[in-house]
Amino acid sequence: MTLTPPAAQSRAHGLRHLAAGTTLLLALGLAACSRGDAQGGHAGGPPPAPVTIEPVRVADVPVVFEYVGQVVGARDAEVRARVSGIVVKRNFNEGGAVKKGQSLYSLDAAPFQAALARADADVAAAEARVAQTGRTLARLKPLAEAKAVSQREADDALSAEQIARADLKGAQARRAEAALNLAYTRVESPISGVAGRSQVSEGSLVSGAQVLLTTVTQTDPMKLRFGIADTDQMRWRSEAASGQLQLPARGAFEIEVKLADGSIYTRRGKLVFGDTRVSSSTGTVEAEAEIANPDGALKPGQFVRVRLLGALRPKAVKVPARAVLEGPQGKFVYIATDGKAAPRPVTVGDQLADGWIITKGLTTGDALIVDGMARIFFPGAPIQVAQAPAGGAPAPAAPTRTSSR
Repeated sequence: MTLTPPAAQSRAHGLRHLAAGTTLLLALGLAACSRGDAQGGHAGGPPPAPVTIEPVRVADVPVVFEYVGQVVGARDAEVRARVSGIVVKRNFNEGGAVKKGQSLYSLDAAPFQAALARADADVAAAEARVAQTGRTLARLKPLAEAKAVSQREADDALSAEQIARADLKGAQARRAEAALNLAYTRVESPISGVAGRSQVSEGSLVSGAQVLLTTVTQTDPMKLRFGIADTDQMRWRSEAASGQLQLPARGAFEIEVKLADGSIYTRRGKLVFGDTRVSSSTGTVEAEAEIANPDGALKPGQFVRVRLLGALRPKAVKVPARAVLEGPQGKFVYIATDGKAAPRPVTVGDQLADGWIITKGLTTGDALIVDGMARIFFPGAPIQVAQAPAGGAPAPAAPTRTSSR
């Protein structure tokens, strides 16, 4: 027979007392909970979730179609010399503003001045021959009438005078050409704008118009080139025919430009061109807009987002973005019904800057839960309206922003 030491007997006795006390406390706690439930507590579930609701309304919602575009100059002019010669001076700063008719390059004019002097001499000689033949004809004409000279002599004098006049016209034309070539040694800007990089320097031989000297880009106004997906245009026509979309008259979209840093350009433009052909490589229709750029903020080659304004979705259901949740079966919202949160599957349309357009699933007057969804743990959970709408007009609709391309 094994004897238990006194110390071990003492520890076992203490453990039995501790277990008995714990059992008593648990029993008292359960009894208290039972009394609380009997006095009106929510047995077996959480308390009602505080939520905020808004009545579903319809409104006319502006639509914004957004595309990636590139800024180009309204006109791009290539500057070329019309005559061959040596560049003796460049008369502009690269990247600087130039005016139409301003001299950009000066070519060596000495050979052309000499050619003009020779042409002047040829004209003077031709004029002298015209005068000489004219005097001869005037002298022989009365003699021929009096039969004092033969008719042949009179005819030869008349032909000589006509040939002299033709030679004079030829000399005058060559003089005009020489003067024109001399003027072409002053290479002028064909338009007003910003000059590009110079492709030649002083001392370079320019062999005529085949050599590009520089370019000038007109920067006010500027053009925006972008592509509109053919599928988008087909969808616009379908929705416009069904009354879901109202497009501006004659396609006169207003243009807004979003810059690379997310800011909006201060001026708006207008759509000026839409091609009738669809690109076989991109599936888009080329479009072009024009916008004022007096301060030069827009640069040629710059990539921006072009936003088409002016379309409208009449009588659309717009809900805040936070009210639309994502579930295994798709998007849904919660509707307040008889003090409970009832899930409602919805079909969404365009995404707004601050919400969604709902095309199916909601009707006017539905009590849409817009805040407090995080406390709704299961469908049909009890809710408590924490802040009812004030009954005023709905918040102004934010423009629709479609998916960009």
